[in-house]
Amino acid sequence: MNRYTKGSAVTEILLIVIAAIFLIPIYYLIITTFKTPADAVSSPMGLPINITFDNYVRAFKAMNYFHVLGNNLLITISSVAGIVMFSAMAAYSLVRHTNRFNRLVFLLFMVGMMVPYQMGILALYKQISQLGLMNSHTGVILIEICYSLPLSIFLIKSFIGSTVPFELEEAAKVDGCGVWRTFLQIVFPLLMPVIATVAIVNTLGVWNDFMTPLLFLQSRSKGVLLLEVFRNIGQFSTDWTNFFPMMLLAVAPLILFYIFMQKYIINGITSGSLKG
Repeated sequence: MNRYTKGSAVTEILLIVIAAIFLIPIYYLIITTFKTPADAVSSPMGLPINITFDNYVRAFKAMNYFHVLGNNLLITISSVAGIVMFSAMAAYSLVRHTNRFNRLVFLLFMVGMMVPYQMGILALYKQISQLGLMNSHTGVILIEICYSLPLSIFLIKSFIGSTVPFELEEAAKVDGCGVWRTFLQIVFPLLMPVIATVAIVNTLGVWNDFMTPLLFLQSRSKGVLLLEVFRNIGQFSTDWTNFFPMMLLAVAPLILFYIFMQKYIINGITSGSLKG
């Protein structure tokens, strides 16, 4: 065994050990969901002695699962659709019209990437209240769209500048296509790799956003999955056999989404969507 082979074997063993360490919390979470409270206390890391699904039944009822899942889907799908359309249109305009005003607008968007969302939360709260959008899904969707636009515009602008040939648009113009038709029928279909990347990244972000629904959705009937998980935590103690199934149910749709969509984000990255 030469030195290179020995080094590779040591590296692989080290990576396996690190992966196992990171998998321990996931293992603990999953097996606890099938345990009774007594089993969870007596053998935290052991396999369940008597497998039970009662924890999931109680979690479904306590969370009103399908109702809040519908709220999550409404907010996520509407937000991501708005982010994709507005960022694509803005990026296209910024790439094809390189005047001083557009450069200033792009600079403002880049500043939006640097300023933390939490810094403007008080002003945002006041503005949403004045618009009458408190405790409404519309208000949350608008917030999600607005603070996700800068990064999305940056990614799509880079992709258009490096991948979409301007000659196609000139040919479409010669054939009588207007700006909107050129964008929708010529440019937008070519953006599918980066659109998939933007959609996946923002879906993960919107679905996992806890602060915005917490601040702007006071009614429990309009809440989302993470809010229900939070609301079912005890003030002084927590029954982990009830809490862990709620956590797993909250992230399960996102895990399935990522499993089915991961090839698109890889294609988006390898197609140049993250090029500067």
